[in-house]
Amino acid sequence: MPSESDKWGWKHVSVFGGFDKGSGTKRWKCNHCNLRYNGSYSRVRAHLLGFTGVGVKSCPAIDRSLREAFQTLEEERLARKKKRTSGSGKPGKRIRTSRPSLTCVTKEDVDDIVARFFYADGLSIKVVNSPYFLEMAKAISAFGPGYEPPTKDELSDSFLNKEKGRIEKSMALVRESWPHTGCTILSLGHLDGLRGCFRIDVFVSSPRGLIFLKAVDIDVIDGMDNVLTGVLSDAIVEVGPTNVVQIISHLGQACKSSESFILSKFPHLFWSPCASLSICMLMEEIAELDWIKPVVLCAKEIEECIMTFQRSSPGVLIQNLKGGSDIISTKFAPSYGIVQKNFQLKQALQQVVVGEDWKQWKLCIPEDIVSIEAAITGDDFWSRAHLFLQLCEPFLRFLALLNINRSVMGDVYDWRVQALEAVRSKGIDESALNQLDELIENRWDVLFSPLHAAGYILNPKYFGKGQTKDRTVMRGWKATLERYEGDSTARRVLREQLSSYWRLEGSLGEEDAVDCRDKMDPVAWWENFGFETPHLQTLAMKVLSQVSTVGTCEEIRQDNDFPCRESANRLGVERVEDLVFVRNNLRLHSQRNGISSSPSGKRNLSSCSPSRIKMWDGTLLDQTKEIFSIHDTL
Repeated sequence: MPSESDKWGWKHVSVFGGFDKGSGTKRWKCNHCNLRYNGSYSRVRAHLLGFTGVGVKSCPAIDRSLREAFQTLEEERLARKKKRTSGSGKPGKRIRTSRPSLTCVTKEDVDDIVARFFYADGLSIKVVNSPYFLEMAKAISAFGPGYEPPTKDELSDSFLNKEKGRIEKSMALVRESWPHTGCTILSLGHLDGLRGCFRIDVFVSSPRGLIFLKAVDIDVIDGMDNVLTGVLSDAIVEVGPTNVVQIISHLGQACKSSESFILSKFPHLFWSPCASLSICMLMEEIAELDWIKPVVLCAKEIEECIMTFQRSSPGVLIQNLKGGSDIISTKFAPSYGIVQKNFQLKQALQQVVVGEDWKQWKLCIPEDIVSIEAAITGDDFWSRAHLFLQLCEPFLRFLALLNINRSVMGDVYDWRVQALEAVRSKGIDESALNQLDELIENRWDVLFSPLHAAGYILNPKYFGKGQTKDRTVMRGWKATLERYEGDSTARRVLREQLSSYWRLEGSLGEEDAVDCRDKMDPVAWWENFGFETPHLQTLAMKVLSQVSTVGTCEEIRQDNDFPCRESANRLGVERVEDLVFVRNNLRLHSQRNGISSSPSGKRNLSSCSPSRIKMWDGTLLDQTKEIFSIHDTL
């Protein structure tokens, strides 16, 4: 049992005494914010680290840097605790009893053995960047000679059970916060071409963290709607229907009938589109406007012409065309990506079309490419392309910021306001600007959840932004209330309490409340200042605790380079579900704690070959179009 002195949190509170002699429950006051609580050290730790859902509020006086320092102290405490446990020599633990003599080996010898292991067993070489591989190598080195690895049976049974138990124990802290903050169920689906089945991955997101719940393989595509409905219904029941605020599904047309059934069975839930995908789809629809579409079509004609030229003169293109569209824009917004690619390669393209190789090639082809050549050498296409890229700039900037750990409900609608202002500042013709504004207005309710409008109203950072006069915002607020609360009397209470919020009545208008609107996490702000409007406080905390995109889930899924069932068979594990559960949650754990999967600390993008970006490869764009085609019914 660790001593009280090892618990760093006690140094940041003033203790007034315990309830019972020897009890861990004490009366204490935070030295930073002066809030008083009763409870054990777990509540002290939760207050200082910013955890919610354990009966204490996150300390409003602690800034990000100090909280990160506290997190470091907590990790060091846990490491010491683990070291004490591992060194206790308890029965059943492997302990080193002797050091058999070994011949002297060099690092090069060890590297050769490690490499041979990878090659012989067909392991992906990216495994060397796994933090768990590095942790394993260090642990074996620390143990020294005489270490014997687990057997196949142990890996497929006892150790898998043990790891699953550890994960479930850590997830218990996450689960206990769901009644307080609510949570979002995220579902993604993709067709596994190697095994000929459709796979659904289900995640649960809340402020405490993202967890992987389950994966389901569907072998028969016919009747898939019923299976999807069953999977999502089971997930909602497992999480707790009252804990689930919304579902964000990335299953394409396959989820349409499931959506109607789920919403009829659980009428308080929201079925929300992925905000990242919606923004990309909005960019694609902007590319279809009559004053922008010719630019995209011309860019495609240039691409097709250049690809034809490349096939006859590949050396010239490899030597001169060294620019290219970035991976993100090419993958998620193909119209933007192709125009951006042209624009980045403007100088190289102009050099090609005046070269001797191009002139000789023109004489050998039957097509008339005068218009394409004129577009490349002239100014009109490039000025229009530049305008389109400027229009898309706010979209791309927001996509870069919109990930599952940083996005807050309300930010998406504020982005809409800021994006239109940014476009207006470009000096675009007023009629074209009105056409753009009308497109966004007409498509907003289809592409975005009403929770974004509710978040824009309830996020204290955006207080006083004229929400009451914005038809789209108030329409979203009305839709949110009607789905969240089925009783008209309860909805009236929420509307009255919202009026109290806007009028700054009671605690909502106190000096600290006003001062902290843009300085505190919005959920923490409502925890501290919303107690006089409890119904609105509960709604605000649940809305503002939700995510709006499946981005991180996509990263975890895409990192699964090989079918888990095959890896399970290789290990001899019969319970494939346990292996998938353990693997994905371990990856989420390393991601959540900032453990890099590469030595440089940057995401590994090597799977996308740079040559594919620099070359005029239409395959990547064709694959991207398929992503959008499954959502064309929106």
